[in-house]
Amino acid sequence: MPVFRLDKNEISFPDPRLAREDGLLAVGGDLSVERLLLAYTHGIFPWFNPGEEILWWSPHRRYLIFPQNIHISKSMKKYMKRHSFKLAINRDFRDTMHRCRIKREQQEGSWIGDEMEEAYLAFHKSGFAVSVEVYEKEELAGGLYGVFIGRCFFGESMFSEKENGSKVALIALAKLFRERGVVFIDCQFYTEHLESMGGQYVSWEEYEELLKYCMPVK
Repeated sequence: MPVFRLDKNEISFPDPRLAREDGLLAVGGDLSVERLLLAYTHGIFPWFNPGEEILWWSPHRRYLIFPQNIHISKSMKKYMKRHSFKLAINRDFRDTMHRCRIKREQQEGSWIGDEMEEAYLAFHKSGFAVSVEVYEKEELAGGLYGVFIGRCFFGESMFSEKENGSKVALIALAKLFRERGVVFIDCQFYTEHLESMGGQYVSWEEYEELLKYCMPVK
């Protein structure tokens, strides 16, 4: 499959089903709010190294967590019983995203550069990107950020300041989503960590139907 080149002056994407086997669909374009919104509503997301061209992805199989199916291990249940956490939404989006960036840079390197931070801050101010944080005894334990459209949440990155901080944030978010009818958390790609939390693959056909079902009525 060819990789499509986007025009900065035209807000459009090729059919996501035309993505390469590895999920790469297109290069170029920009990270404007309008383009990001169009991308996410069609199952497309940006992922690229800072300083390089923007790459747009749409994997043929998508890795999701359904809130009602999130897995909490026995050890995690014991841990949460011994600790008291408080959930916050949009405490400080910029800070949460930056913490995700710094934690990844300290470990294996991060795709979150200045361009991405500014783009998602604008997306947040437009009401589409959100941050989730958890506190233990008034101290920040961990958090995550992502994109929230309709009844879909597209997870982007997580961080921990204390043991299990990001896990607690994801578990708390899944509980909130169950209560509010959010259908899925899109993890985009597989990781062992997400598998341990209950992640599962769905086919593109299943994913496309879920998107249509969950997106706001135009």
